[in-house]
Order: sequence, then C-alpha cells, then structure tokens
Amino acid sequence: MRDETHTTPEDPNAPRNGRSWWTRRGLAAVGALLLATTAAAPAIAAAPAVAAAPAATAPSAAAKAPAGPAASATSAAGLAEPPLRTAGSTSASRGALISVTPVAVHDAGQVRKFLAEYGTAADSVRHGVRAYKLTYRTVDPHGKPTTATGLLTLPIGGAHRLDVVSDTHGTMVNRSYAPSVAEDYGRIPSYLNASAGRAVAAPDYLGLGEGPGRHPYLDNRSAVTASVDMLRAARTAADRLGRPLTDDVYATGFSQGGQVAVALGRALQEGADRDFRLKALAPISGPYDLEGHEIPALFDGRVNDTSGVLYTSYWLVAQNRLRPLYQDPAEAFRAPYASRVEDLYDGEHSEEEILAALPATVEQMLTPAFRAKMQHPSGALLAAMRAADRACDWKPAAPVRLYAASGDTDVPIGNATSCAAQLAAHGAHAPVLDQGDLGHTDSFKAAAPKVTRFFDAVRDR
Repeated sequence: MRDETHTTPEDPNAPRNGRSWWTRRGLAAVGALLLATTAAAPAIAAAPAVAAAPAATAPSAAAKAPAGPAASATSAAGLAEPPLRTAGSTSASRGALISVTPVAVHDAGQVRKFLAEYGTAADSVRHGVRAYKLTYRTVDPHGKPTTATGLLTLPIGGAHRLDVVSDTHGTMVNRSYAPSVAEDYGRIPSYLNASAGRAVAAPDYLGLGEGPGRHPYLDNRSAVTASVDMLRAARTAADRLGRPLTDDVYATGFSQGGQVAVALGRALQEGADRDFRLKALAPISGPYDLEGHEIPALFDGRVNDTSGVLYTSYWLVAQNRLRPLYQDPAEAFRAPYASRVEDLYDGEHSEEEILAALPATVEQMLTPAFRAKMQHPSGALLAAMRAADRACDWKPAAPVRLYAASGDTDVPIGNATSCAAQLAAHGAHAPVLDQGDLGHTDSFKAAAPKVTRFFDAVRDR
C-alpha cells in the first residue's frame, strides 16, 4: 500500500529484511530538476465568478512563474501562467474552492523526461501540463467542516472542455509527500493523463498536504468525501482557468488509492454528485480485501516484514482514533513501541524515522494477545476491516480494469482477484491484468501508462 520505496537510515544501500529501499527525498530530487514553477508562486483566492481566461493569454503579475533559470526557460517556451482574476469566496459548502496556487509547468518534452526518469512509458504524451495546488472545503470523518488540498493538472492545448481523471494516491505517512507538495513519481498519473488531454484531480486526502489534523488512514468514507469534494473544487478552478470540465470521470488510484478509487466510483454511480458520472475505473494494486487477503498475508509471509510493520502500525493507530480498537497502546504493541507508536504517525515523521523506531517484524511489534486478535478478528477490529472491504461490493455500469502484480509483496494479487470476484457476483466483468513478477512500486510504473491508454480507448469509443 506504500507508494514508494526507501533506504533505511543506517545504510542507504543496505537491504532491510531482504528489500532495497530508496528515500522519497531521493526520488523527489529527480522531479525537482524538472520543476518549472515553484510553490513560491502566490496563492490565488477563489471567487464566486470570474471571466474565463484563454490558455494563450499572457500571464498576469499575480500568476507569473517566479524568476530563475527554470522559470525563464519555461517562459521562453511560451508556457507562462494564464491570468486568473479572482476575489475571496465566502461559500462554506463542501467542495468550495478557497485558493489556487500554480506549482508546476512542463512542456511535452519535459513530461517525457520526467516519466523516463522513473522508468515509465511516455508514448501517450501529446501535450505539456500545468499543475496547481487547490485548497478547498470538505468534512472530516465525523462530518465536521474542515479543509483539504490537492493537485489539479491541466493539459497545455487540446480540447477546450476536458474530461477529468480522479487519481488517488497510495500510503503516505508524511504530509509533505502529498501530490500537491512533492514533485516526484507520485505525480506520474497526473502528468500521464493531463499530457494525454484530460484534467486530473488528485486529492491529498485529509491530514496530508496542507490539510489540518492527522490522516485517517484507510478510512474509505472520508477518503471518498475528500475525493468528491476535490472534483468539485477542480470543476470550479478549471472553469476559472478557462478549461471547463465535462461530467465524465475516469477513476484510478494506486495501492491505498486503488481501494479509494473503487469506493469513489461506487459513490459517483450512486449519485454523490449529480454533475459527475463514472466513465471508467482502473485501480492499481489496491488492498481491497483486508479480512480475506491483506491481513492474513501479514502473518503467512506474503507481505514482506518491513511493509507489514509500517502498514499494521499505521492502520491500527489511525483506526483507533476513529473507533476503539484498544484502550491503551500497550494492549496492542509491545514495550517499548507502545509508548512511541502513536506519536510517530503525526504526519511529520518520515518512513525512515518511523521504521527506525519500530522492530523488524509484526510479531516483534504486537503483543501475543493482539496478534491473535488480528488473525481471528471480531468486534471493532473486524468492523474496521469490513468497512474497507465493501469497496468492491457493487455493479459498475462503466468499464473496469484491475491492475496488479503476482510479484507484489506489499499488496498481494489476491486482493485484486477477490475484488473481481465481488464485482462478478453482482454481474460485472472486471479482468485482473497481472503485471507479472514485479514489486509494488514497479507494478504502478508498469500499469500507469496502460491505464492512460485504457482511458483513451474508452473516450474514443
């Protein structure tokens, strides 16, 4: 479910439990070389109405990329920001747009280079892209008003009205890893699909990016509300940027985001927002069956130890904030981990810091009694698993493809076959496309361009 690989802090080249890890910072450095505008660009407050600005219009002072070598090169290529004339918004409704901040602009050649650096096929690239951080209103897991952020990416050129892709990301422990913040491989789907001619709305989720609070990890309900509200905010922002959206939504997501994408597709089909309809669904390597596959795989060797420790501790801490899985961390975690584990998941720690503070295996981390509960769940623990496992329990009217990999030791492919079986029980055909003997992140890099081509084929029918 993790959406990157990392080195351990002790030795950047040493494997941990048989795996090589690379830091997110190292991955981000590649993308940073291609960053054509920076987060230093001023935020642009949203307004109830604004005249649309054509993409070819010269940039206003407020939206212009900052000075510097990268910005100068971009401006010379004719890719400077279009104007966005706005004023403050007072709307408190879900999905109301608060601000728009330009964060990146790349021509088509730069997009191809970005994808090549991550070993991702770039044959679908036809346009350059512009990316914006959106801040918008949504609700927390208890239905109380809050805010969230996300990334809106638009093609440079192409159709005036744009279909929209919802891209939901994988497991992230640090808020700075979020799509609206980090220029790294987490933006691969945004850049792939925008360069193919669609808008892309990528929510950071609650508690990540610049959203307040702590992230409710694997809470599908709040992930879906944040995703629907991101689509609403994207619709407003795209309209004011002169690139209005159609009502067609193509849903994809990786790992944790694969599960969210399926749940979002269901919500849209059931009328979560009548201005959007599900056009196609193509998640990648999602944990769709916690009870039947993902949790058992933590204990039978199908999930590698390092990922098992991270996912298990993150999930237990986050879910315990929503429902009482334990009264005291010492009921679930052995000493000395019980005294530190909850503070590790504050959105500020890196994966390296978290893993350095926890043991090497799930068995060493959990108390014997709680380990037995995980293997034979009941009560609130079973309810938490089944709340996530309902994502595939419906019949999509849109075409579906499930991408996974038989070599994945983070999210075993059994999750995808289980999802396909649930969908089939409702009369829906959802083929599982096996990417072969690839690890978790490599399954994403292999499948993401195929998802873009699948969306192209659905659009062109």
